[in-house]
Amino acid sequence: MTVLLQVSDPHFGTEDASVAAALERLAGELRPDVLLLSGDITQRATRAQFAAARTFVDRLGIPARVAVPGNHDIPLFDLVARSLRPYARYAAAFGDDLEPRFETDDVLVLGVNTTRWYRHKDGAVSAAQVERVAERLSAARPAQWRIVLVHQPLAVTLQKDVKNLAHGHAAAICRWRQAGADLVVGGHIHLPYVLPLPEAAQAAGATPPRTLWVVQAGTAISRRVRPEAGHSVNVIRVEAAPRRAVIERWDHDASARCFVRIEAHTLGSALAPTDAANDEGAGS
Repeated sequence: MTVLLQVSDPHFGTEDASVAAALERLAGELRPDVLLLSGDITQRATRAQFAAARTFVDRLGIPARVAVPGNHDIPLFDLVARSLRPYARYAAAFGDDLEPRFETDDVLVLGVNTTRWYRHKDGAVSAAQVERVAERLSAARPAQWRIVLVHQPLAVTLQKDVKNLAHGHAAAICRWRQAGADLVVGGHIHLPYVLPLPEAAQAAGATPPRTLWVVQAGTAISRRVRPEAGHSVNVIRVEAAPRRAVIERWDHDASARCFVRIEAHTLGSALAPTDAANDEGAGS
C-alpha cells in the first residue's frame, strides 16, 4: 500500500500556526509515503514565504514529494520577475521540475503545471500537456492507480466555481479518461469534494462505464477559508493487489486542536470503481 497526503493552498504568509501544528501531528501519526502539494503554497510568492513553506514541509518528514505551483506562487506585484522569471522563487524552494512524476508498484502520479504567468488567477491545460500526460498514463502498468495532480480544478460542484475551471478542462478530462486516469487531484478553490465523472454507457448491457474521479482539497492551514468550508487535507491510500483506493477527507477540529477523518470514499477496480462509501465521524 502507498499512502499519499494531499496538502493544498497553505498560502504561507496567511497560515494559522495552531492548524499547522495539528497538521504536523497528523503527518507524524499517519506516516504517509508521499506528499502531494497542489499549489498556492505561498500567498505572495516572496522568498520568506517560500522558505517558511519549505521548512514546514521538511518538518512533516514525508519521504517523497510531488508539488505543482499555484497562481499565488508567481510574483504578483514584481512585474519583471513575473514576466521574466515567474517560477524562480518557487524553484529555489521546491525544485526546477514544475511537472514532477512519482511512481511505485501501486501508483503513478503525474504533476501538471496549470498556472500561466500572464494570467492572474485562471489556469489552463494546453493540448501539448494533455497529450504528454495521456502518453504517460497509457504506459502505466495495469494495476497502478493513475493520479494527475493539478492546481486549478478540472470539474466543480457549484455554479459559482465554474469561472475557476482551468481552460482546456473538458479536453483534458476526455483524453485522460481514455488514457486510463483514475484521479485528478487539485485545489485552488478551497473547497473539498470527491466528484465522480462517469463516461456515458455505450449501450444497454455493455461493460460498466469508466469513472474518473476529481478529488479536491480545501485549504490546509491558511486563514483564507471559505464560509462553507474550513481547513482540510486528503489522505489517499492505494494498493495494486487487490486493486483498491480509499480517499479520506480530514478536517481540522478547532476545539480538539487536531485533524479528524470525517469521510471516506472506497474505489474498486480500474474499469468500474465501486460507489463511494461514506464513513462519517471517524476519529483521528
